[in-house]
Amino acid sequence: MQQEATILNLVLYLPLLGAVILAFMPREQHDWIKNTALGVAAFALFLSLTLWPAYQPKASVPFDFVTDVPWIPQYNVLYKTGVDGISLSLVLLTTLLTAIAIWSSFGAIRERVKEYYICLLLLETGMLGVFVSLDLILFYVFWEVMLIPMYFLIGIWGGPRRAYATIKFVLYTLAGSLLMLVAIIWVYVAASQAGQPTFDLTVLTSPTGPIAASTALSTDVRIWLFLAFAAAFAIKVPMFPFDTWQAAC
Repeated sequence: MQQEATILNLVLYLPLLGAVILAFMPREQHDWIKNTALGVAAFALFLSLTLWPAYQPKASVPFDFVTDVPWIPQYNVLYKTGVDGISLSLVLLTTLLTAIAIWSSFGAIRERVKEYYICLLLLETGMLGVFVSLDLILFYVFWEVMLIPMYFLIGIWGGPRRAYATIKFVLYTLAGSLLMLVAIIWVYVAASQAGQPTFDLTVLTSPTGPIAASTALSTDVRIWLFLAFAAAFAIKVPMFPFDTWQAAC
């Protein structure tokens, strides 16, 4: 499945490449910018669709199209990507909705056109990275990458109270991200105490992995870790009661 793993990474970084291309295009060429952004998004959608028939789930190997290379070896951080059935569905949904969002905004965006589509494509890479990451640190990096384009999309193209919404969004998101980072570090420390320091999700979630063997994660600690991740997700979605910044857009 090496070819499919390459395609998955191409889907992941194609929007980023598109954003770089747009950055070098003349800002007055609105039609070229819009069509290029749509073309990149449509190509990413097409590539993601080719992964669906090639996906072959196995009971013993929950993830397919896996890329696994060392990233920060001294801390056992990996560049590891792959998908299961749920995350592959989310990849397809993200590429589809991004293409629709770009196409449907053609008539609405008339100012700072280049910047708008750059932000959308960067946001797509951030979202896709969250869905395909199989290492907690890599996941966290893509999670934080989403914050940057969302900040500009809300602050520049938001509603009348966009400045207020932007500040509130950043404060909420930073609080949630801090909780998530603490939870990730806590899990890593617990895995280290069990003799297997790793951020690898496939190892951490294994029935025979370090988390299952850890004595540092009591039931109460696991509940607090779950709540930390859940709060970060609820803020970013956003879900009640963390959705008040969205109403101000």
